[in-house]
Amino acid sequence: AEKVLGYDLLSLCLEGPRDELDRTRHCQPAVFVASLAAVEKLNHRQPKVVESCVAAAGYSVGEFAALVFAGALGFAEALYAVKVRAEAMQKASEAVPSGMLSVVGRREANYKFACLEARKHCESLGIENPVCEVSNYLFPDSRVIAGHLQALEFLQENARKYYFTRTKMLPVSGAFHTRLMEPAVEPLAEVLKSIEIQKPLVCVYSNVDGKKYMHSKHIQKLLVKQVVSPVMWEQTMHSVYERKQGTEFPYTYEVGPGKQLGVILKKCNLKAWKQYKHVDALEDEEAAET
Repeated sequence: AEKVLGYDLLSLCLEGPRDELDRTRHCQPAVFVASLAAVEKLNHRQPKVVESCVAAAGYSVGEFAALVFAGALGFAEALYAVKVRAEAMQKASEAVPSGMLSVVGRREANYKFACLEARKHCESLGIENPVCEVSNYLFPDSRVIAGHLQALEFLQENARKYYFTRTKMLPVSGAFHTRLMEPAVEPLAEVLKSIEIQKPLVCVYSNVDGKKYMHSKHIQKLLVKQVVSPVMWEQTMHSVYERKQGTEFPYTYEVGPGKQLGVILKKCNLKAWKQYKHVDALEDEEAAET
């Protein structure tokens, strides 16, 4: 990874500084590499788990890791694509003051209407073509809304009107998975054209539509589209765990930093969550947990 990236990713992950690691250009490669390191750890401990895997999915940049795991992309080439994607997304986010707002809403919440009113508010402030839209579908009644900062501030101030029970700004620098990321589309498209993409050996589900990737051209096209499209994670969870009545549920392993996807899985599918485990790349996590 250090050869591809040109900096010492391991020491940045282990020693920081934290604000450098949190920057998009460093954070995306770090998540990608740490996720695959966790796969290696799982493979070392329980090779049968990896051998019998039937499906994979990755959240946002994690989709690149899922495709490497499934044999569709080579590690070094995928990491280079992630590097290009991360740098282009950071550049795009620096161009416009924008961000992402995590929202938990009541049943009555109408996210599209709230976004429409927030865009109108931005227009009244003189912002041309304002952006405010759902960028991540997490679990029932939870969304991430991304766009111009003024729109997100408006939603926080008017949370009660839109039946939002909780709003929280995410520690990211831009409105990922919206059209504000359009400047990142071309650089990523170019690099993916130069990479050899194989058909995945296990099913990999796309963030863009929650469906299985069918062939290499499909992967190339949707990985680019993903940058400016909402992450359909809730829909992906339904696709992955669709089972006939009475069929046993598979084991699920979240590989990589954090247990956020496990938290989401619990809200989407309790049966699947009961068979869930988390694997981190860190050596001493067991010692830390005891």
